[in-house]
Amino acid sequence: MKSTSGEKVFYGVNYFILALAALSCLLPIIHILALSLSGNEAITLGKVSLWPRDFTWTAYSKLIEDTNIVGAFQNSVIITLVGTGLNMVFTILAAYPLSRKHFYARRFLTLAIVFTMLFTAGLIPNYLLAKSLGLVGNYGALWLPGLVSVYNLLVLRSFFENIPEELEDAARIDGSGEWRIILRIVLPLSIPVIATIALFYGVAHWNSFFNVLIYINDPERFNLSVLVQNMIQSQSLMSELAMLDPDAFRKLAPESIRSAGIIVMILPMLIVYPFLQKYFVKGMLIGSVKG
Repeated sequence: MKSTSGEKVFYGVNYFILALAALSCLLPIIHILALSLSGNEAITLGKVSLWPRDFTWTAYSKLIEDTNIVGAFQNSVIITLVGTGLNMVFTILAAYPLSRKHFYARRFLTLAIVFTMLFTAGLIPNYLLAKSLGLVGNYGALWLPGLVSVYNLLVLRSFFENIPEELEDAARIDGSGEWRIILRIVLPLSIPVIATIALFYGVAHWNSFFNVLIYINDPERFNLSVLVQNMIQSQSLMSELAMLDPDAFRKLAPESIRSAGIIVMILPMLIVYPFLQKYFVKGMLIGSVKG
């Protein structure tokens, strides 16, 4: 169909507004990247905007050599992969039975789960519970208390409910049990919503900061979020780095080190997101279109 002149104007205005919104998100990242690749003098004089001045990789090399960023990166990967895997397994196992109409406790359990979303115990009871279970000091305290997100559970349950029951009936006639139905029919049809929920869980684990500070006592087990935050707020850390190699740090501004840490922290999510974008868009549209 050929667009009218009014529709063309409408689309043009929408594209312009969306382009501005995209630039508002992209320009700060470009600026931080430019700071991480610039020399001390250019940063001190305020010459760095969207392009590096006095280009240098020193900030990244010193960040790798003189800080625990490699270990923190590994910790973030472990927290994210294991945590997301556990979240997805238990969310699927909870959502599937709640989506079956013949499950007799379906309504009661759904209301009980929603109740936990509206009323929570709070920080102190959660910490005391984790301590009594021996979880304080290890990553189990980051994974187990938030094993299932109620919101994600409800989204996944709604999607499972929309899968035609005839497919499952046909599978049962062929002799399939519940596990085979889940693995061979339900999950392959649910890839968009599963990818979307996995992205939500993964980003939450990767950016985990407050829980790590509360439950993890060993600095060697901190993730990237905590390390970068300490670099931004702690002047003593920057002084210690300067003492290790004074000559290199005379040519390097503290902002370069901090900016390099931020780039290292956000880069994995920027790399992963484009591969999940098509599933993310489909997953967000679930339930918006009928028929």
